Amino acid sequence: MRILLTNDDGITAPGIQALWRELSAIGEVTVVAPDSERSATSQSITVHQPIRVDQFCIEDPPLCAWRVGGTPTDCVKIAIEALLPARPDVVVSGINLGPNLGTDVLYSGTVSAAIEGALHGIPSLAVSLAAWKDADFGPAARFARKLVPTMAERKLPPDTLLNVNVPPLPADQLAGVQVTRLGTIEYENTFERRQDPRGRVYYWMGGSLVDAGNEEGTDVTALKQGKISVTPIHFDLTNYAIMHLIEEWNLAT
Repeated sequence: MRILLTNDDGITAPGIQALWRELSAIGEVTVVAPDSERSATSQSITVHQPIRVDQFCIEDPPLCAWRVGGTPTDCVKIAIEALLPARPDVVVSGINLGPNLGTDVLYSGTVSAAIEGALHGIPSLAVSLAAWKDADFGPAARFARKLVPTMAERKLPPDTLLNVNVPPLPADQLAGVQVTRLGTIEYENTFERRQDPRGRVYYWMGGSLVDAGNEEGTDVTALKQGKISVTPIHFDLTNYAIMHLIEEWNLAT
């Protein structure tokens, strides 16, 4: 099995290193990842400057990868269309430091890399660990190792990927696995006005998470219950239910 591995935290991030080692036990892994953190880049691509690519190696175990000066989506596109000698069987993105739940998937570079894989018709998976520090990526990496062969064998419908979020718990404390739908993530954003040494004004965005009261069956609630959340995502954003309402607007000139 040929596995393309990428992320949005950068090629040196411990999450991708853990996943790299686990997936190498089940297939031929090619890592094509950003040269630095590219979190919250969504589906952005680099079109106004060159995309620089070089080799990156780790010593233990000795493994080499492609390091890309671009976004996670750039990494998947350039890997499939320029770097790899053969089309991958699976695309895996992660392991992200921090969850990618609910409406946050619209911003996530981790999820967007998997979306790009699905756009190419390849079974794709995004994996995130719901921790911000002192992260143990082992349980999430081992779950991905178990899931990837099943996903490759069973296939997914067109334009669909799996988004996995793992609680920051030891393996023996996880409360199971739940197939979920996307919940809602809301923030109370703040924009702090600052001034640089040259007197130019800039803003620094911050804010805090707001409890959106997610229902049972959502990825947000499953994670709170200590369960691994597996959410099938498809990217046809059309709201078919209201198309007839828009047609009644008589938009024809």
